[in-house]
Amino acid sequence: MEGVRRWWQELAGLVLPAECGGCGSARTVLCPPCRAALGGAEPFRVRPVPEPPGLPAVHAAARYADEVRATLLAHKERGALALARPLGAALAGAVRAGVGEVGWGEGEGPRTPGDLLLVPVPSTRATVRARGHDPARRIALAAAGELRRVGVPARVAAVLRQRRAVADQSGLGSRQRLDNLVGALTVVPGGARVLCGGPVVLVDDVVTTGASLAEAARAVRAVRVAEAAQRAGQGQSGRCEEEAKGALCGEGATAGYVGRTREDSKKLSGAEVTGVDGVSVRALDDAGGAGDVLCAAVVAASPDSFEINRN
Repeated sequence: MEGVRRWWQELAGLVLPAECGGCGSARTVLCPPCRAALGGAEPFRVRPVPEPPGLPAVHAAARYADEVRATLLAHKERGALALARPLGAALAGAVRAGVGEVGWGEGEGPRTPGDLLLVPVPSTRATVRARGHDPARRIALAAAGELRRVGVPARVAAVLRQRRAVADQSGLGSRQRLDNLVGALTVVPGGARVLCGGPVVLVDDVVTTGASLAEAARAVRAVRVAEAAQRAGQGQSGRCEEEAKGALCGEGATAGYVGRTREDSKKLSGAEVTGVDGVSVRALDDAGGAGDVLCAAVVAASPDSFEINRN
C-alpha cells in the first residue's frame, strides 16, 4: 500500500497543476520570491543556545520562517515531492559553505581521498510510513546531484537508523531533546565500511536545538573510531574494501561526526583527543582514515533557537 501511495505522489507531482510550496501561487512549484527566500542569501553558521556536546559546525541556507517553513512542511508533510530539487539546491549551498570553512578540497594538492559523503539524519520507520517518503534522504539525494553538477564529488550514505523508540520532540526543551535522543541512533551493519569511503557531512532539513545532529554525530563517531582502531590493529591502510560501495545510494553523499574548523585542526595536530571507549580521535587519521567528519548542513535553522554568527 505504501508503494502505491509513493508512486501516486510521484505521478501527481509530475502531471497535476502545481502551486507554490511557499506562498500558494498557482502553476509553479516554487515562485521566484520564495525560491530567493530559500536559497538567495549566503548560507550562515548557526549555533544552538545551549550548544549540545559534540555538535559539528552547522551551516544553514535559510531561516526557518514564513515561506521557507511553508516550503519544508509542504515537502515533508504534504508530499510535494517536486520541492526536493530546490530544497536540495539550498542544502548543497550550505554543504559547500561548511566544507569551505574547514578547507576541504582547497590547496594545490589532491583532495582528501574519497567522495564527500552526505549522511542524512533518519526519521523513525513509523514516520516514514506515515509520510510515504523520507524527506531528509530525498533532499540529500537532490543536494548530492547539485554538488556533482558543480564539480564536487558527492554521494549519499544513508547508514543511520533508529535503534530505539523516542518521544515526540515537539514541546521538549533543548535539554529534554538531548536526553530523549541520546543513544537513539546506530549505524547499519556494513555502514562502518561505507563511512570509510570519504569525508562526511551530516545533513538534515531543519535544525532547532541541534540534539538530532549531535546524536547522529555520536553514532557516526563511535563506529568510525572503532573501525579505524580495528584497521590499525590489522595493519590495514588506505580505502575500505570495494564491497562497501553497495551500501551507498546511487546518487551519492556524505556524513560526519565531529566538525573541525581550521583552528580545530591546528589544535588537534600532534595531540591525542579521547574518543569512544578510550580510542583517540587521532586514531582515525593514523589508521588511514579518509573520512574525517567535516561539518553539518541543513536547509533551515530556527531564528528563535539560534544565535546567528555571521563572522
